[in-house]
Amino acid sequence: MTSRKLRVAFIIKIFVVCFCGIQQINAQIIKDSLNILETVDTLFVDRDFSNYSLRVFTNYKGRTLKLKDDNSKSRFVPNNRHGIGIGVANSKMVLDIAFNLKTKKKNATKRFDMQGATILGKHNYVNFYLQSYKGFLAKNDFGEPSIFRSDIKSLTAGFNYLYTLSEIEFSYSLLKAGLARKHKNVYITGGLGVFAFFDYFSANGAILPQQYYQYYSEQAQIKRYKGMGVGLLGGLLSVFVLPKNIIASCNLMPGVALINNQVVLNDDDYRPKKPMLYKLDFTLSLGYNFKRFYVNLSYGGATYFTKLGYGNKYQSNISNAKLAVGYKLKKKRVKR
Repeated sequence: MTSRKLRVAFIIKIFVVCFCGIQQINAQIIKDSLNILETVDTLFVDRDFSNYSLRVFTNYKGRTLKLKDDNSKSRFVPNNRHGIGIGVANSKMVLDIAFNLKTKKKNATKRFDMQGATILGKHNYVNFYLQSYKGFLAKNDFGEPSIFRSDIKSLTAGFNYLYTLSEIEFSYSLLKAGLARKHKNVYITGGLGVFAFFDYFSANGAILPQQYYQYYSEQAQIKRYKGMGVGLLGGLLSVFVLPKNIIASCNLMPGVALINNQVVLNDDDYRPKKPMLYKLDFTLSLGYNFKRFYVNLSYGGATYFTKLGYGNKYQSNISNAKLAVGYKLKKKRVKR
C-alpha cells in the first residue's frame, strides 16, 4: 500500500472516530436537555386544569422614599396609586397585571410595577419585583409646602428566595389562587433563604427641594443614589382556618444584607462607610371560597433601611393592598 493510500485511510479513520464522538455528544446533550425540560415542567407547570382561575382586582400600590436625620424627615410619594387589573392563578404561580388609574392628570406619576410569587417543588418559595416610577410628591415634617417633582425617578428590582424546613402544605400563593386545603386549622412553616436587590433614584438637581436644604447637612443634597446588595433572610409562612369558611394568612421575612452604596451630590460623590441594609417584608390576607368563585383581600409591604453617613438615613417603603375576585375555570371533582 502506497503512502498516499495510507494517508487517505488514516484520514477516513479519523473522520469516522470524530463522527461517532459527535453523535455520542449530541445524544448526551439531547438527554440532558430533556432532563432540564422535565425538571422545569415539574416545577412550573400545573397540569390540573381545575386549579386554574381567572382574576379581576383593584389595588393600591405605593413606593415611598424617605430621607431623614435626627431632626428632619422628608418623604417622596407617587401620585395615582390606585389601579385595576386582570390575572391568572394556579397552585404554583399567580400572575397579575394592573393598569394605573390616573386621576391626577396634571401631576401624574408614570410607573411600571410588576410583582409575582411562585412555589417550586415542596420547599421553595420565591417572589420577585420590578418597579419603575417617575414623578414624586415631596413632603416633610418641618412645615414647608409639598412640591411635586416630575424629574425624580426611581428603579428597583429584586427577589426573595426562602427554603422552608418543612413542606409547604399551604402558602400565601395558594390562598391568593383560591385553593384552600383545609386538612387542619393551623399551618405554620419557616425557613431560611437569600435575597438580592437593586435600588436607584435620581433627579435633575438634588432630590431635596432647595427650600429644604436648611434642615439638612450638605451631604443630604443627593442628586443620584445607587445601591446593590445580597443578603440572608428568615421567613415564616402561616395560615389559619377560621369559622365561616374564612382563611387568614400571615407571612414575615426579615433580612440583613451587605450593600454597595454610591451617593452622588451636586458637586461631589462618596460611598457610605457602613455597607449594611436591613429589611422586613410582611403580608396579611383574608380569603373566602365559594364553589367556583373566591374572594381575597391582602395587604403587604417591604421596608429597606440603610445609613448614608453624615447622620443621614435612607428608607425605602413598598406597600400594596389588593381586593381580588377569581373564577375557577373547572370545577374540582370530589374523590369518592
